[in-house]
Amino acid sequence: MVPQERWRASQLGIMSRAADIVSRLRALPLVGVDTIADDGIVMVLAPHADDESLGCGGLISELAAQGRPPVVVIVTDGTGSHPSSRAYPPGRLRALREHEALEAVTILGLSAERLHFLRLRDTATPRCGTVFDSTVTAVANLMRDNGCRMLCAPWLYDPHCDHEGAQLIARAAAKRTGAALLSYPVWGWLLADETPLPDASMEGWRLDIQHNLKLKRRAIAAHASQYSDLITDDPNGFRLPADLLSVFDQPYEVFLRTS
Repeated sequence: MVPQERWRASQLGIMSRAADIVSRLRALPLVGVDTIADDGIVMVLAPHADDESLGCGGLISELAAQGRPPVVVIVTDGTGSHPSSRAYPPGRLRALREHEALEAVTILGLSAERLHFLRLRDTATPRCGTVFDSTVTAVANLMRDNGCRMLCAPWLYDPHCDHEGAQLIARAAAKRTGAALLSYPVWGWLLADETPLPDASMEGWRLDIQHNLKLKRRAIAAHASQYSDLITDDPNGFRLPADLLSVFDQPYEVFLRTS
């Protein structure tokens, strides 16, 4: 399913190459966390366990160090990464992914109470319908319960169905609660250069995470099932590619204003 915004832009002919868009992301102003987040509580919405560390690990650790720990919400159950594994059937794989997420956010400075799992089926994040509506309600309720005034969610143009779905859920929850919405790219960094994207304005920042980069690296490493040989009995199992991991070794994270 092509997002409505992408379709509309393509009809108007206002498209750019992904390479040009990514170059603009890398040229955004470099700022500290106080420019991005005020003194309110931030919620990080992650499609899968590991996206919170990849896209927002520096932000999470900086806010936690300042005494205003964010809330992290994992949308899917993560069971799609190794569907053929007998050693890690869905229930065991879900438990492993959740344990890794808890270890990761603990490294970043959060307590277990700041981590929540919605457990939607991996690769099936809804974009509309009753499950979508109930998920928006769950996210909005968590935002209200925790006093969240800002929501960070994956970039709409990340080429993954769960990332697109999480962004749409975030937009609806932000609208319902009146919270500010920021978008962070994950897989969007690896779009093929000639991929057409809407030529929208790039309003946002690069968050300086130089002082938190070691913690972010440790948090990413906590998700061993996603990059190592921990699960060996599924030859087609998912593995984070080295070129993606290298992107998140950069000393900044990107956050875009989203209306």
